[in-house]
Amino acid sequence: IKSNYSFLNYKKGKCALFMKKLILASSSPRRKELLEQIGIAFTVLPANGDERIESNDPETVVRSLSHQKALEVVSNNNFSEPSLVLGADTVVAYNGQILGKPKNEADASKMLSTLQGNTHCVFTGLTFIDTTTHLVTTYCCKTEVTVSPMSEVEIKAYLHTGEPMDKAGAYAIQGFFAAFIEKIQGDYTNVVGLPLPLVYQHLKNATS
Repeated sequence: IKSNYSFLNYKKGKCALFMKKLILASSSPRRKELLEQIGIAFTVLPANGDERIESNDPETVVRSLSHQKALEVVSNNNFSEPSLVLGADTVVAYNGQILGKPKNEADASKMLSTLQGNTHCVFTGLTFIDTTTHLVTTYCCKTEVTVSPMSEVEIKAYLHTGEPMDKAGAYAIQGFFAAFIEKIQGDYTNVVGLPLPLVYQHLKNATS
């Protein structure tokens, strides 16, 4: 029986889709942890170039930035074997306004005050570039997140954890902030930074 999958070091939890090598164009530890969680073998080649944003629309922004990251890695490297380069970008948006990473603690406090008691959206753009066929495929995943009402004391306590400072929207759903998540509509892993079901299905279809 032929299989599209090759399981390498299965006892160690490593799985490889044998026909295509996955290249992650991101140094995000959260994205690396998510791929490792489902045993996907991959190599990290982070994009480091300047990001050009020409829109205020969250979906347009993440699609564009994910494409820029993947394209940079493809353009700057020579691949000796068939590979899929994955670029990703995640933003938090409330009422259509993008909330990036906070500049300082006061900025983080303002973001958390905006999100508490309300529902916001998390968008992740994914771009796959096949280094053999040069086929470019871009997706956008959207998840709605409802945050419980938070008091000023709770916001200050969360700020003191230091967790908000390098996170889009000033929170990490997989960290202390999980205590304040009232409801999620959509993919949880998308909020962490990489929608795993979408990634897996693309890899499966691209290597079948």
